[in-house]
Amino acid sequence: MNRFLGSLQKLPLRAFRTGTRKIHTAPVRSLFLLRPVPILLATGGGYAGYRQYEKYRERKLEKLGLEIPPKLASHWEVALYKSVPTRLLSRAWGRLNQVELPHWLRRPVYSLYIWTFGVNMKEAAVEDLHHYRNLSEFFRRKLKPQARPVCGLHSVISPSDGKILNFGQVKNCEVEQVKGVTYSLESFLGPRTSTEDLSFPPASSRDSFRNQLVTREGNELYHCVIYLAPGDYHCFHSPTDWTVSHRRHFPGSLMSVNPGMARWIKELFCHNERVVLTGDWKHGFFSLTAVGATNVGSIRIYFDQDLHTNSPRYSKGSYNDFSFVTHGNKEGVPMRKGEHLGEFNLGSTIVLIFEAPKDFNFRLKAGQKIRFGEALGSL
Repeated sequence: MNRFLGSLQKLPLRAFRTGTRKIHTAPVRSLFLLRPVPILLATGGGYAGYRQYEKYRERKLEKLGLEIPPKLASHWEVALYKSVPTRLLSRAWGRLNQVELPHWLRRPVYSLYIWTFGVNMKEAAVEDLHHYRNLSEFFRRKLKPQARPVCGLHSVISPSDGKILNFGQVKNCEVEQVKGVTYSLESFLGPRTSTEDLSFPPASSRDSFRNQLVTREGNELYHCVIYLAPGDYHCFHSPTDWTVSHRRHFPGSLMSVNPGMARWIKELFCHNERVVLTGDWKHGFFSLTAVGATNVGSIRIYFDQDLHTNSPRYSKGSYNDFSFVTHGNKEGVPMRKGEHLGEFNLGSTIVLIFEAPKDFNFRLKAGQKIRFGEALGSL
């Protein structure tokens, strides 16, 4: 058999005629050669098509009013996704955003983006598209002063434009990123070991970590997740009157955080790069976390000049702490409700986790659109 196969592999390329067509026959050994690129394209395309079909089927069921149980990604699917160089791609996207566009090209480029993502330029402080020299300036455009009135009747407002993914009480140290899909509270915020938290003993269990965050008797822990789409206003503001005492930066992946991915990947927000701001408001603990995403490696906090996100190198599972409490400033950085706090370069996610009395009520519905300045909840 070996001699037979060997003789087949030595056969030359032959040609013969059938009627008027000339047909070439390749050596048999070419049949055994695997071509990796076409195979990868075929399998990757097939898998992407399958995922699109699943999303299409889910949308159809949602329109019928049927509840769809979440179908979580397996470990190998998450590992495969994380192997994509999203951090490198996001840095390249950031460089591209800084390139100044020719004057004649600005209107068609920005108009295409406006049409694709439904941007309302009538709210922009500067409506003239030629004013924005590059994509970065366009993404970070400011709004007219009266475009987003800040609600003064409610204690917590939306810090940004976006879509409400989930909200409610935090129970058993697990937080829902969307209905039925959770992430660990301690993994998301990190351990309470910073200098300003020395009054809190280290957590001995998953449940005691939640108890550490609730500093006052009779209070509960609440959360709210807001997804910013690419067409939304990209700046975020202070959701209440509070004092920021600490910043923790988690380098990490930059996977997409759109609602479909949030339903598919468990602990998605814990995988991604994020900046956690913690402090206090009139009812106790308060935190705001800006979560990065694909093409959104750049997270900027206006009062924190030492923060640098999406660095080329980082240690997996590491984080960097910075305290705003100093010898000259015993309290931290005071923030007024509605005050400018930071910005993304594209869309992403804001997560609020805070304690409040038991009679705190959200004025929201999961899936609803919300704008900066509108009420999230009150007592």
